[in-house]
Amino acid sequence: MLRLLRQNATNWLIKIILGAIVVVFVFWGVGSFRAQRKDRVALVNGETITSEEYREEYNNTIERLRQRLGNNLNDDMIKMLNLQSQALDRLIDKKLMLQEAAKLNFRVTNDELADTIKQIEAFQKDGNFDRKIYEHVLEQNRLTPQQFEFIQKNAMIIEKIRSFILSNVKVSEQEAIEWFKWENTSVNIDFVLFEPGRYDDINPTSDEINSFFEDNKEFCKIDAMIKVRFLCFDPDAYSSVVKITNEEIQDYYESNIEKFKTQKTVEARHVLIKLDQSSNPETVEKKRKTAFDIFKLAMEGIDFAELAKQYSECPSKNKGGYLGEFKKNAMVKPFAEKAFQMKAGEISEPVRTQYGWHIIKVEKVNEDTGVSFKDAKDKIRNKLVEEKAKNLAYEEAEAVYDASFEGDDLITNAEARGLNIVTTDFFTKNKGPDVKMATEIKNRSSFASYAFNLSLMEIGEVQDFETGYYIIQLIEKIPEKIPELKDVEERIRIDLIKQMRDEKANKYANELLVALKDNKHLDKECEKLNLNVVTTGFFKRNSSMPHIAFEQNISRAAFKLSNANMLPDAPIKGGKGYYIIRFRDRKVPGLDGFEEEKEKIKEKLLKQKMFKTFDAWLSSIRNKSVISIEKSFWE
Repeated sequence: MLRLLRQNATNWLIKIILGAIVVVFVFWGVGSFRAQRKDRVALVNGETITSEEYREEYNNTIERLRQRLGNNLNDDMIKMLNLQSQALDRLIDKKLMLQEAAKLNFRVTNDELADTIKQIEAFQKDGNFDRKIYEHVLEQNRLTPQQFEFIQKNAMIIEKIRSFILSNVKVSEQEAIEWFKWENTSVNIDFVLFEPGRYDDINPTSDEINSFFEDNKEFCKIDAMIKVRFLCFDPDAYSSVVKITNEEIQDYYESNIEKFKTQKTVEARHVLIKLDQSSNPETVEKKRKTAFDIFKLAMEGIDFAELAKQYSECPSKNKGGYLGEFKKNAMVKPFAEKAFQMKAGEISEPVRTQYGWHIIKVEKVNEDTGVSFKDAKDKIRNKLVEEKAKNLAYEEAEAVYDASFEGDDLITNAEARGLNIVTTDFFTKNKGPDVKMATEIKNRSSFASYAFNLSLMEIGEVQDFETGYYIIQLIEKIPEKIPELKDVEERIRIDLIKQMRDEKANKYANELLVALKDNKHLDKECEKLNLNVVTTGFFKRNSSMPHIAFEQNISRAAFKLSNANMLPDAPIKGGKGYYIIRFRDRKVPGLDGFEEEKEKIKEKLLKQKMFKTFDAWLSSIRNKSVISIEKSFWE
């Protein structure tokens, strides 16, 4: 079991490293290589999705979320996010896209595949592809080169069909103008706020309290509680017995020499003159001359950042063309080759890439450096001590678990080894063990989630809660229950008063709205109610509203109003209460500032259109396909 868990830990680590660069590791999975079992989860146009493929994709999904959410990811969240369906949907989409690519005869040549793999940083040494590193990384991930190359080739085929589907997606000047005007339109409204808290004359009767309790029993339910005993095997406690030899340190240093090097980086600015790859020779030459004119201005001493702001067609123009610090493989090849040949302060002649013509100015060159064995020695020793201590902790935890079957076995084995066994107070799944246990339980959320899945008196397998290994035994359980009214009456009374105040505020707000629609005067009606009419002043769609703050539903309602329709259909619920709003005025902007924002707007709209276009295409493929999901999947 120890060996299996360590292999899995390594597998996830490598996946995380590669996931930042090669999305296919987490998107495509590797299940199809691991089994050719007859059992299946789904059938897509006659092609099987196996249970092994599904488990691989589901585990990848969980791991990806765990990297983002850490201890906040629990069973309830997994259920709420419906991750099972998400994982299956991704596998179905993969099958459909590959099937369509085959129909359209999309292919990836061996040269294309090789070029892509060579650009992956995890497979490089000193900026160049290294076959030994490539095979080592794949071996750590339990993949052969043939398996990985199959996965990568599929990903590239999918990217080709995606590019094909989206090749004609454009954003016109008029679309950008319309969006600019829509985004920058502002409105001015009057509003009246009905705050529930102002209605403090509410005193519910016993019958009302009883009725409210009967209607809301489920919300009063007392959560199930459990009590457990546990052992914690903290790796720190084993560090003192770990011995590391100089040979081990030297071997680690030599085997991981790349970890002690930093690659060369460059900081640069550029001016981009965009050019479509399909442009005719006349256009190419015209753009080249434009780029050379800018290059000449730069060589004459005109500030490069100002030239970028004025002429560049890249979003970086707003930062004077500044691209930040980057590694060689972070940029397209022609750009990177030139930039990494230059010295700080140099300006290049125009360089052509798939994006157009670039004039590059290198601001700073950071040469590659290395850490000597002498300087790395202590750090390596600490790392090896940590790893060995963790192994020792796990091995002892496994030994205790293997000897503990039922009843008081855990206590007996703990005493025999001189280990401290801890018994918790009762705790709920949401709250976890009491805070006073925090010195023994450092990951209470995961601890509680696992403990609640145990049966009474069951001794759970060894669990890694990040800071140590745990063996948990569930010793007592109190089921969830609905309390008697007398036990929660004060809480019920408070909740009922809150609801009645809310209902009263809504009632008066509705009455005012009806009066206004009958052409009653707003100021006079509010005077009767001792309420103030407030004017916001002009605000835009996605900005905070003066005197209201950021209330998206109120803002949406306000922008639906006009001179012809000055009032909403109903009161609007906000954070402070119920709002009645009335239209005053609207401002539609001209085109001042549009040119400065145009490229950003087009880029944003293009992403939206591309997403919608591809999603619509994929949906149409789904609708025309025969997809069946096994009943057992939903059980």
